[in-house]
Amino acid sequence: MANRMTVHMNERPVYDILLEQDFSALPKELESFHLEHRKICIVTDSNVAPLYLEEVKNLLALCCSQVISFVFPAGEEHKNLDTVRELYETLILAKFDRNDMLAALGGGVVGDLCGFAAATYLRGVSFIQLPTTLLSQVDSSIGGKTGVDFDAYKNMVGAFHMPKLVYENIGTLKTLPPEQFSAGMGEVIKHGLIQSRDYYEWILAHKEAIRSMDMDTLEKLVVESNHIKRRVVEKDPDEKGDRMLLNFGHTLGHAIEKLKHFELLHGECVALGSIAGMHISAKRGLISMEETKRFASALSWFGIKTSVSGLDIHSVIEATANDKKMDSGVIRFILLNEIGQAFVDRTVTQEEMEDALQYIFD
Repeated sequence: MANRMTVHMNERPVYDILLEQDFSALPKELESFHLEHRKICIVTDSNVAPLYLEEVKNLLALCCSQVISFVFPAGEEHKNLDTVRELYETLILAKFDRNDMLAALGGGVVGDLCGFAAATYLRGVSFIQLPTTLLSQVDSSIGGKTGVDFDAYKNMVGAFHMPKLVYENIGTLKTLPPEQFSAGMGEVIKHGLIQSRDYYEWILAHKEAIRSMDMDTLEKLVVESNHIKRRVVEKDPDEKGDRMLLNFGHTLGHAIEKLKHFELLHGECVALGSIAGMHISAKRGLISMEETKRFASALSWFGIKTSVSGLDIHSVIEATANDKKMDSGVIRFILLNEIGQAFVDRTVTQEEMEDALQYIFD
C-alpha cells in the first residue's frame, strides 16, 4: 500500500512521510540511516506501550545495536519539563551520544515531547515520528514543531527540529478510542476549511465511510491532509507567514483547553475555537452563518463537542493574552475569507471574541 511523499525545505529533500497499514516496513526504511552500531530509544506513553511497544522494539532491534524505551504516563498534564528531565536522565544513563536516535511512538503529546528532547539533548540528536493517532498523523508529526507545556501555558517551551522520517501506520487508527478519533477529525476538517474547499466537501460526502473506518477512505483522508500540511510547512517552515493559518481555531481553543485544565482533548478545543472563528468571519460578512452551522453539524456527526460549559467568557479572553500567537500585544487571529481560504487578522476585537464565545457556550 505504501504511499510516500517527501518534505522539502529550501528546495532540498529533508524527510519522507510514509503511509503503511502496519509497522513491518520500518526496518527497511531505517536502513539508509546506518544504525547498525547505534542505539534507539523509543519514547511512548502508558496508553500506547501495551499496544505497540514490544512489536516496534523487536522490529527496531533488527537494524540497530540496542533498543531501550522510555514510557511516561499518558496525558497532556505530563507534557512538561519534569518528564523531559526524566527522559534526559534515561538517555544519559544509557550513554546515548549525538549519533544515536529517538523514536516517538504515540500521539501528539509523545511526538511533541520526544521531538523537544531530541532537539535539546546534546544540542540535537536525530529522531523519527511513529504517530499512532489521527491527530498526530495529519498534523503534529509533520513540520518539526516540538515543545512542552510550562505550568498551564501550552507549548510555551519548544524548538523547531525536523524528524528524519514520519512513518504513519494507519492500522493503529483501529485501536483509537472513539473520542481520540473524533478529536483528530476536528483537525482534518479544519485543513479543508483553511486550504481546500474541494477536500472539505469530499470529507462531508464520505463521512459514513470515514466513521465506519473504511481503510481505503482513511488512507485518502490522511494522504490529503498530509499534502496540505506538507505544502504549508514547505512554504513557511519557521511559522512566519502562511504556516500561521494552521492555527485556525487555536487562539480561543488553547485558552479553553487551559481553563478546562486539559480535561478536553486538544482536537476538541481546536474545533470549538474553529466554530468561534467561523462565527466572527460570518458576522463580518465573509462567510454565511449557514456555513458555520454546517461546519458545527459536521463536527457533531463525528462526535465532536460543539459547545462548552463551566467557563467565564472574560477569563477565556484574558487567557488569550498568554498565547504564543501574540504579536506586540496584538492577537494574530485566523479568519476565513471563504471556505478553503484563511487569512491572518490582527483586528479582532474583544467584543467580537465575546460574541463568538457566547455562541459556543452552553
